[in-house]
Amino acid sequence: MKILLVAVNAKYIHSNLAIYYLKEYAKTYEEHIELAEYTINHRTEDILKGIYKTQADVVAFSCYIWNIEIITEVVVELKKVMPKVKIWFGGPEVSYNAKECLQAIDELDGITIGEGEQTFLELMECFVDSKMDLSQIKGIAYKSADDIVLTEDREAMSLDAVPFPYDDMESFRNKIIYYESSRGCPFSCSYCLSSLDRRVRLRSTELVKKELQIFLDYEIAQVKFVDRTFNCKKNHAMEIWTYIKEHDNGITNFHFEISADMLDEGEIEFLNTLRPGQVQLEIGVQSTNPQTIEAIHRKMDLKKLAHNVEKIRKGHNIHQHLDLIVGLPYEDYDSFINSFNDVYSLKADQLQLGFLKVLKGSYMETDSSNHGIVYQDRAPYEVLQTDLLSYDEILKLKGLCDMVEAYYNSGQFTYSMEFLNHYCKTPGDLYLSLSEYYEVNGLDQIGHSRIRRYEILLDFFKVNVLKENKDLLDVFEEILTLDMFLREKMKSRPIFAHEGVEYHRMREVLDRYNINRRDGHVEKFNYDVINASLTGKFEKRVGLMVFDYSRRDPLNKGAKLTEVKED
Repeated sequence: MKILLVAVNAKYIHSNLAIYYLKEYAKTYEEHIELAEYTINHRTEDILKGIYKTQADVVAFSCYIWNIEIITEVVVELKKVMPKVKIWFGGPEVSYNAKECLQAIDELDGITIGEGEQTFLELMECFVDSKMDLSQIKGIAYKSADDIVLTEDREAMSLDAVPFPYDDMESFRNKIIYYESSRGCPFSCSYCLSSLDRRVRLRSTELVKKELQIFLDYEIAQVKFVDRTFNCKKNHAMEIWTYIKEHDNGITNFHFEISADMLDEGEIEFLNTLRPGQVQLEIGVQSTNPQTIEAIHRKMDLKKLAHNVEKIRKGHNIHQHLDLIVGLPYEDYDSFINSFNDVYSLKADQLQLGFLKVLKGSYMETDSSNHGIVYQDRAPYEVLQTDLLSYDEILKLKGLCDMVEAYYNSGQFTYSMEFLNHYCKTPGDLYLSLSEYYEVNGLDQIGHSRIRRYEILLDFFKVNVLKENKDLLDVFEEILTLDMFLREKMKSRPIFAHEGVEYHRMREVLDRYNINRRDGHVEKFNYDVINASLTGKFEKRVGLMVFDYSRRDPLNKGAKLTEVKED
């Protein structure tokens, strides 16, 4: 008998931790188990073709909000060409409404509910060896004649009993590795499914360190911890952080989701000693409206969070990613813009503006009607409007989100956006104005090259900022040029760049700084562009800047920049 475990990931570089866990936990039956990974960018017929060619007896899908729609499409067609195949679902998208899923999808035979390792092993014993009946297996729902059977809940297992899932590290060299050192979360945020399991189970640190060393030895580019609040237990977090510092290979980056306000001064001091780029932190803020924070059952000291984010930023060695959510209770349009401005002021490396997803099984699903939250019927169940936020306002905030992604998170316009901020009332006003400019000029529905984004920003500046001041235009064009060359050595000069440095002069300067000519660039500036960006004020000061692309900043990937005054 052949059982196929199928993952449909969001991107090619992602891997699905769940199916690797299941295969390793049921290793006794490994000759019967195959894995197949696709992405949501695959065509339905290609996924169907791949599954069909395996001729599996049982096909089990790992289901999330980002893939449930395409998986449902696949299984409808799969049953037509493989009428005898048994189809099972598992994962968070189907664990809290298993009966409804079985009723809605005729082709579906069963669902594993919640934690799946032991459940899958017992299913293998049932399918392959007929050691037990489905009715004896905890944590499943299945069709039996004209009825749907839900068995008793599966008890939580020790995390040390979960095997290391990656038996072939070679196949993961070009992918993000997902890893967990804990399950559950001590908090009860109403929008999050992790709040349903407040029993935090930790994997023993000795086991964690042994497994992390495997990633380090293979020089995996990035390891993402999927722990919901990695630093909920200080000793556990510090032991792991200490280990990766002491065993740093100079390559591997570790991603952690943390609660920043739980960090103490000692932890921050330690984090500031890590290799630049070794760690990145994802920090959920969600809102700075106290009434909203209370309504979503989130415990957070905003003042301490801001203080800690600032202290980490000053260390300039850790990439920080801050999250906000649109559509939460008591957050109207102005309140969200205020939250955005508050978080923007913290100068994180990236800002993620998410739109509320009303997940099945979450407290928010029950509470949504109390706040007039209207959301999509189908995955990803995203908010459409609330009692305080209209759909029109939602659309405006989506535009803001798009501009933040293009002009902030890309890291390609750092000095340009800093300069523009001095000419807008707030950062929110800047990004909303930029979004409106895109929409009015029909730029929001088409793709743009990187250089085209610079040209659009210059056009926006001319329309919205420039007040017949030629010097101001010259300054901004030079700031755009600075940002552009920080990212890469351009083969051709952009139309807004001023006169370039002569070849022999460029060669002379690069040789002086021992920079390979293929790895460097020299640009002449007529203004103090960095100070202009930081202060909004400008003064003429002719000088050269050297861009060394062989020594990039590990956080923002910008070239090492050295200022040289003209002789």
